[in-house]
Amino acid sequence: MISRRIASVLREAAGRFPVVTLLGPRQSGKTTLVRALFPDYRYINLENPQTRVWYHDDPKSLLREGGERVIIDEAQREPEILSWVQVFADRANEPGQFVLTGSNQPALGEAISQSLAGRTSTHSPLPLSLEELSSEGLLGHGDELLVNGFLPRLYDANTSAHDLYSSYFATYVERDVRRLINVRDLSRFETFIRLLAGRVGQLVNLSALAGDVGVSSTALAGWLSALEASFVVMRLPPFHRNLGKRLVKTPKLYFVETGLLSWLLQIETPEQVARDPLLGGIFENMVVIEAAKAAYNRGRTPQLSFYRDKAGLEVDLIREHQRRPFVIEIKAGRSYASEMIAPIQRFRSLHGDLAGAALVYGGDEGARIDGITVAPCVDTAPLLFPD
Repeated sequence: MISRRIASVLREAAGRFPVVTLLGPRQSGKTTLVRALFPDYRYINLENPQTRVWYHDDPKSLLREGGERVIIDEAQREPEILSWVQVFADRANEPGQFVLTGSNQPALGEAISQSLAGRTSTHSPLPLSLEELSSEGLLGHGDELLVNGFLPRLYDANTSAHDLYSSYFATYVERDVRRLINVRDLSRFETFIRLLAGRVGQLVNLSALAGDVGVSSTALAGWLSALEASFVVMRLPPFHRNLGKRLVKTPKLYFVETGLLSWLLQIETPEQVARDPLLGGIFENMVVIEAAKAAYNRGRTPQLSFYRDKAGLEVDLIREHQRRPFVIEIKAGRSYASEMIAPIQRFRSLHGDLAGAALVYGGDEGARIDGITVAPCVDTAPLLFPD
């Protein structure tokens, strides 16, 4: 098993909270992780139809057979089970009684807020990070990473990226989409996802997409919320000093799994991605998601945004530290050029006090230029979240 950076955070949480909850994408390694971290816990998988029958017939027996600590996997299948978790957690009043996992949020998230408020520590383990692959000696060539992505199965089994993401996407559409939203025409939903892939890193314009998909922008907004709730995409809000303005301005869109993004774009080889016109967007997608992984893996909520003004100045990624921006420009190029840091320099001249500034690029060499850290993409995590 590949060592996961979030493991120490989960152990610490289990020592303080009666319930630890993991919400993340399908196949991100949640089950493998919790079973390795908590080997003495009884394991309940609610994807198993027989287990769900047992739960409906006798929930007390299912959860407290022998009184042992319990892992409840795929808890979103039976969100009402959290009411029983609350009862047993309050009765024992001890930390680390239950570990829950779920792969889509809405019903489960609502049940957590209603039943487990103050009782659970919630975390979002995303797929493997560059930091984790590097520590295991599994870090391949940059273009290979963009195609293969970061799902653990790619590194634990002899599985091709194309076959894995074909199955991953089909499973998601057949299972999660039907549970989350009422989609009459799945082909249009698939078209919508592929169109989003072609606009990765761009501002989300649902009105323009509505004409291409043949569905109203209101319906697309619901579809997009479902994609976000099930950890397929992540919206990146714009940066403003006035926090309220972020809620009304147009966000950018990224895919949580870069390998899925490449598959949706029908990119199958490193050679193909290297000459694809969307290379810059795919690389940017990887780095933005790496920043989110770095936060989640350290038990923090990502405070990420991007900057764009009416004069045309744009900075790819901003991480806030004590209300001060840490500014990052992202470039897929493998050789440093001075114009790469020009947006950072312009932003600094306009906004003054920064928590830090960096260029993350596709090369191998690090440097420090004009107070700006130039770093390879593999160094994104320690750059943003130093231990």
